[in-house]
Formats: sequence, structure tokens, C-alpha cells
Amino acid sequence: MKVVVVGAGVIGAACAFHAASAGMDVTVIDRGPVAAGTTSRGEGNILLSDKKPGPELDLAHLSRTLWDEAGEELGRDAIELEPKGGLVVSGTGEGLTALRAFAATQAAAGVHVEPVDRVHDLEPHLAPDVAGGVHYPQDAQVQPVLAAAALLRAAVARGARFRTGDVAAAVTGRDGRVTGIRTTARDVLPADAVVNAAGTWGGEVGRLLGAPIEVLPRRGFVLVTEPLPPMIRHKVYSADYVANVASSEAGLETSGVVEGTRGGTVLIGASRERVGFDMTMNPAVVMRLAAQACRLFPFLRAVHLIRAYRGFRPYCRDHLPVIGPDPRVPGVVHACGHEGAGIGLAPATGALVTAHLLGRPWRGADPTAHAGLLPTRLIASGGESQ
Repeated sequence: MKVVVVGAGVIGAACAFHAASAGMDVTVIDRGPVAAGTTSRGEGNILLSDKKPGPELDLAHLSRTLWDEAGEELGRDAIELEPKGGLVVSGTGEGLTALRAFAATQAAAGVHVEPVDRVHDLEPHLAPDVAGGVHYPQDAQVQPVLAAAALLRAAVARGARFRTGDVAAAVTGRDGRVTGIRTTARDVLPADAVVNAAGTWGGEVGRLLGAPIEVLPRRGFVLVTEPLPPMIRHKVYSADYVANVASSEAGLETSGVVEGTRGGTVLIGASRERVGFDMTMNPAVVMRLAAQACRLFPFLRAVHLIRAYRGFRPYCRDHLPVIGPDPRVPGVVHACGHEGAGIGLAPATGALVTAHLLGRPWRGADPTAHAGLLPTRLIASGGESQ
């Protein structure tokens, strides 16, 4: 089977890796370098802690296992895979009660959760007024650009090809089934299936393929400090982060998210706002994120920021990615709209897309457990296909 994957971010790289591993003839096309879009603007989170029970948490469970497998094959150091765990905290008793009630629903769905009263045993430098939290030992992190590049290199080693170019349109046969894509350079790449893994631009690529879906840009900022000695052991965030992830508000929302990296820098987030594709630097967002981080970790008040970067998360109105075949154009398969969870969900997305292309249920899993992630997912989405 010939497969063209549109997009060389971490989702496209994972789709290419799994498809090439299954023996398919794979070509990846992107208008820019590998991981130059949304993937390069993320923190590399692999999280179960922020997902409520349902299809996205099911996908996260699969992906967490597959990231470990990828680490064994690609090299944990090569992709900076760190099983650091997550710590979600609250500064009030009411907030802590709500957090632990949410964690109980996750535990019932198979997530390993550990309520913590003595949070300073886990994070000694936390503010003294933090009331308590929940520890999620399954949370992890990768360096996103390294991870995407390593997945794509492994796909190329299995026979895949990578080329730069822009998609102009789908090529279809008389029966309406896709037979390839045409680039803006007028080249035709033949394909039995085309995977739309264009991230924030998945809606536009879907339109060019004759299968529009609604994927909107949601801008987010990340701050980076100067390198420090190890001071923060986990990914630490305030409980309101979970609510902000699930929010559909268009205006600016921020919540304190702080974590260290292997290189010693500290990453600070998280912000979300729908402003179209406006990349303007907003000092007010930077100041708000810095203030929230300092409330969690007061020692940061004496630390220098060295840069702030921003990018777009591919947002769908129901906060679920669009994964599966498009019924309007046979042969088009979507794999986009993961919002800020694309790094974490990439391996399972690639595995599920490949399983669909092979006409098989995902290996080792109950084939009914993830039914909502394949053909019915498009119908269930908030996309223009409805």
C-alpha cells in the first residue's frame, strides 16, 4: 500500500513510523523542515493527569506504553524520554477536594494516582501555602523535536521518504477514491491513502483534499529560564490547568505549569487563547505566566528568563482529536486536532491509523475499547463534516 502523510510534525512522524514498520510504501511531505510547526513550540508532555475518562484518556494509555517502546528502540537519551511523573497541586481545601474527586474518576479508569498531603516531600521548593495534591507517576516528557526527528529517521530507515512541498489538491479516481495528491509544484504523488497529519493546518489540508474539518489555532506561550541546578523534580501544575484545557472560551486563560528539563532550564506555561494565526508577542501574557510560576515556586523570583516562545495548538471544539477515515473522500484519513496533547498522543495515533490502513484492530487491545477513535470519531467531532 502506498501512503502519503501530510505533515512532518510528531503526529506525521509517528504515522510514518508505524506505517513503514508495517511494510507500507510511505512518503511524508511538509512545506518546511521536520517538526518546524506546532511540535517545535511545545513542552513535550506525555500526560494522563489532565485527561478525564473517555476516548482521549484511552488514547493516552496506549501512547504511554508506546512511548516506552519507542524509547527502547530509538534510545531514551536520544529523545530525552524522562518518566518524571506529574504533581497537580491546589492552594485551597476546596480546590483539593475537587482535584481528588477528579483523580478518583481517573483511578477508576486505570490511571495510577497517589493523593499527597505532604507535597513538600516531593517538591521541597513549593510555596509553603500549597494545601496538597495528587501525584501521577505515569506522566513523562520527551524533547519534542528530537522525538519527531528520531521517529522520522526510523521510518526512513524502513524505506519511507521525506520531501518538502505544499499540497495543492487530492487526485481522485472516477469512484471518488483518492489516488494521490498534487503539489503546488504540479508533481503528483500516487497514494492508496493520504493521512492528514497537518496539525494546526489540518483544517486547510482537509479542505484541499476535499474533506474539510474544523481545526482552529489556539495560541500558547512557554517561558524558558536560565539553566539551574535540579530544583523541580516533577511536572508541577495547579489544579485549574485541567479546567482550562477543557475550556472552550476564546479569551486568554492561564494556569501555573512548571517543570525542569534535562539541560537545567525550567519551562513555564500555560496559556491558551484563540486569536487566529496572530503570532504577536504579548508581554502581558509573559508577566502573568511568570507571576503564577513564582506563586508555585517562590525561588523563581530571583531567576532570569532567557526567552519566551509561542505557537499554535490545533484546537477542536469538543477537545478531541480527529482520527480516522473521512467518509466523503475514501482514502483520506485524518490524524490532527490534538490541541496541546499531540506529543503525548502521537505514538498511539500512528498505531491506530496504521491499524485502520491494514484493516485490523490494534494489536494487544480489545478491538471495541477504542471504537470511538476510528471511523466514528469524525462523525462525533465538531468538524464541518457534520
